[in-house]
Amino acid sequence: MPGKVVGTLRFAHPTTVKSSSSPASFELREKSNATSPGNVKRPLTLIATALLIGSHAAALATTCQFEAQGEGRVAAITDARSLRLDDGREVRLAGIEPTATTKQALTALLVGRDVSLYGSDDTPDRYGRQPALVFIRDSAKSAQALLLAQGEAIVSAEIADKDCAAALMAAEAEARRQKKGNWADPLAIKNAESPDDILAGMGRFMVVEGRVLSVRQAGAMTYLNFGRNWTRGFAVTISRRILPAFEGAGIALKSLENRQIRVRGWVEGNTGPRIDVRLVGQVELLDTSAPAGVRP
Repeated sequence: MPGKVVGTLRFAHPTTVKSSSSPASFELREKSNATSPGNVKRPLTLIATALLIGSHAAALATTCQFEAQGEGRVAAITDARSLRLDDGREVRLAGIEPTATTKQALTALLVGRDVSLYGSDDTPDRYGRQPALVFIRDSAKSAQALLLAQGEAIVSAEIADKDCAAALMAAEAEARRQKKGNWADPLAIKNAESPDDILAGMGRFMVVEGRVLSVRQAGAMTYLNFGRNWTRGFAVTISRRILPAFEGAGIALKSLENRQIRVRGWVEGNTGPRIDVRLVGQVELLDTSAPAGVRP
């Protein structure tokens, strides 16, 4: 079931609109990225598709404005969400968490390709990797969006820009709807009513769905409880310091009682499993019949 966060893939960058030579390069890219040997499209169809994308690119690319952070050619994929350019720079694909097949898909997608990097901050992480949205040259979609659309990655919710986050969420939602890649596994989304299944994934990034039975505050922490046994049931923890972010998004935590939500994050805890929510984007409302902040 798709969540509340929806949107169109709109990553604005200077390579969005190209000359008349773009359709030919797009045709080659589409053929090389076919998901199966039998998925060969006719050149005329591909050219028409490319022209359509080119004609609408300027209109679509009006949001998610990130600064250019350089270009390069991908020399190698160093792990499931990191790459090395031919000039030695290390890059981490921002906004996604990998699945079992991400590295293989990323290798097929990017190795040997010229790419452009975009982001809000090019400060390297503690491993020396530059976080960025990675675009294959002349492409209007990021590598992250392409991976998500095939179910080869999971949205991490780390990107704060609303439009960018919505675009990535939309790509993942479509893959979930079509049960592509990771989402073909019926256990890819954990049931909040089965805490033992979630606890078995301790230390892993997971997506969990369920109904919030109660919202309780203890000191500086708010707990969204999904089970009646607070010590063993699944719960989401939210620190007081990020409450303003939820309020700014129009979500009163108390209003989440009896609401069906989807939450994503790293599983931790000793007795009962927990996900610590640090970003509003980690929580999606699934029953949107009542407005956020208004108890149904």
